Amino acid sequence: MASNDDAAAGAANGNGKQEQPSLNVLAQYVKDLSFESPGAPNSLRGRDKAPGIAINVNVNANPLSDKQFDVNLTLNAKASFDQEVLFNVELVYGGVFAISGFPQEHMLPILFIECPRLLFPFARQIIADATRNGGFPPLMLDPIDFAQMFQQRIAEDQAASKVQVS
Repeated sequence: MASNDDAAAGAANGNGKQEQPSLNVLAQYVKDLSFESPGAPNSLRGRDKAPGIAINVNVNANPLSDKQFDVNLTLNAKASFDQEVLFNVELVYGGVFAISGFPQEHMLPILFIECPRLLFPFARQIIADATRNGGFPPLMLDPIDFAQMFQQRIAEDQAASKVQVS
């Protein structure tokens, strides 16, 4: 006769019916990479103050199957000095993730927080390399709080739905 402890151990090691949560990166890829320096070589000269840099970040996720998802992290960085664009770099960096065993209510946070958090260091390095290869100091993006981005996106979606209903 099996005890409750034995049953719990069976479920934990995969012999039970409950699936262990797992998140695996199956592939990572550059979907789109663009670097423009429209004023080169004049834009490469030294300046007495730092340029303004505008950074935009977006995350999208699409199901490929029941347990596989394609997550795209889009990063845009534009450096300007006065009215002159020094450089503009755009990267769409993707990852294919196998996700299973999580409750349904955890899927959106996993797709829009955890997956981009795993992709970000690689995308950051690509942006740094592209700007350095373009003749500028490497642009080292600060870490991104994907949880805050997700909460903001949910709040905006809720506000938009309230406006449409009213």
